[in-house]
Formats: sequence, C-alpha cells, structure tokens
Amino acid sequence: MLRLRGNAPATVDEKGRLKLPTTFKADLEVFAKGEGREGMRHYLTSLDGKGARLYPMPVWEAVEARLASVPGTNPAKRRFLEVTAYYGSEVDLDAQGRFVIPPILREKANLLGEVAILGQMDHLAIWNREAFEGRLAAEPLTTEDLAALSELGI
Repeated sequence: MLRLRGNAPATVDEKGRLKLPTTFKADLEVFAKGEGREGMRHYLTSLDGKGARLYPMPVWEAVEARLASVPGTNPAKRRFLEVTAYYGSEVDLDAQGRFVIPPILREKANLLGEVAILGQMDHLAIWNREAFEGRLAAEPLTTEDLAALSELGI
C-alpha cells in the first residue's frame, strides 16, 4: 500500500520540469515494484486549478473504476471528469525523477519556481509554495475540523 507523507520543497525550472524529491521518488518506485512494474506512468491533474495532484496510474485507474459505476448523467461526475481532463495529463518520470508540468496547469496554478510537494497518502499535492503558505494562514485547522476527525476515529 502506498503511504506518501510529509512535505518536501522543490523547484519548477524554466522549462516547466519538476524533479521529485528523493524520498517521494523512492516511495513511488517501491510502490511500482509492488505492483509488478519496473516503471510507472502517473496522472497529473487538478480539481480547481489552484494546485496539482500527481497520482500513480494504478491509483488514478481505481478512481476511474469507481466513477464508472456512477451514471453518466450525474452532474458531479461530469464536472469532475471535465476539470480533471482539462488540467490532466499522463506523465512519465525520467531517470532523475523529473516530469514536465503542462503549460495550462503550470500557469493556472502558478507552479513556477518554489513549490511545496505534500504527501497525501496515495498521491502528491503540488502547490506554489507562497500561495500554499498563505492558504495555511487563512484556513487553519480548526477545533471543528478536529471534532469531525474525532468522529471518524482519528
């Protein structure tokens, strides 16, 4: 099972390439080998254009499998598929763990220069570092959040 956790700063270069920090690259390689794959494709997308999400392809395919059981007339399914397809792209990591963030997503989410890469258990969240720090300050973890998590047994 994939367990991506923690934060690692990184930089998106002038060509739009992001090099995954060593720890995340290693975790993804271990997951790929556990899936019986030598290498692995990934799906890079966004839910809102404010940040990116990098999913190992088996994780993304599991999302698609769950969506397949939802009727095509469901408006939430349609919107989800539209936004994730618009920002989405299959990406391969090169030998150094780099991949290119497509221009549409890179520009919309301002993924240039310093970024924060956050482990989110089964995928990585990629944010413009300054924007993410602003979001953390504006939307702190609240006592209501903690109470809701407590109800979930966390």
